[in-house]
Amino acid sequence: MTKYDEQFKQQVVSAYLRGDSGFDALAARHGLHSGMLQRWVAAYRAHGRAGLQSKYSSYDARFKLRVLQHMQRDELSLREVSALYDIRDAGSVARWARLYDEGGINALTPRPRGRPRKMVTSLPPKPTEAGTPDERSREELLKENEYLRAEVAYLKKLDALLAKKQAAQKKKRK
Repeated sequence: MTKYDEQFKQQVVSAYLRGDSGFDALAARHGLHSGMLQRWVAAYRAHGRAGLQSKYSSYDARFKLRVLQHMQRDELSLREVSALYDIRDAGSVARWARLYDEGGINALTPRPRGRPRKMVTSLPPKPTEAGTPDERSREELLKENEYLRAEVAYLKKLDALLAKKQAAQKKKRK
């Protein structure tokens, strides 16, 4: 739910474009910040009614780079370039510029959101047709043997760590 609906935005922008009053007076009359009214007018001039509608989007790294290059090449302000590309928050463009200056194009790629997945242990590949060890090749048997040795070593290490932790807890309780 947006704070100002599209109809209200359209009325205020139309009043400004008719010349009823300036940004500051019109914004004060409707209880708005004049900067917000300026953004609405710029978006309306650039995109029509679609510029006043709610929009939630994510942008890929190439689009972000194109916006930054256009802003640099034509010496546009954050507000001008955000109105031109229909980006609702000029602060996003400022953030992209800072990220690009710090880390280049790789910093503009969207980061994965949410909690990272747990690491899953990979099981050895199951033999497809060979059921008995005699039918498998020597190389397959060596790989399986190596995997099983690593698994046993891992479990021994885990046991040792758990025993050490339990001993520390017992010692701490005393």
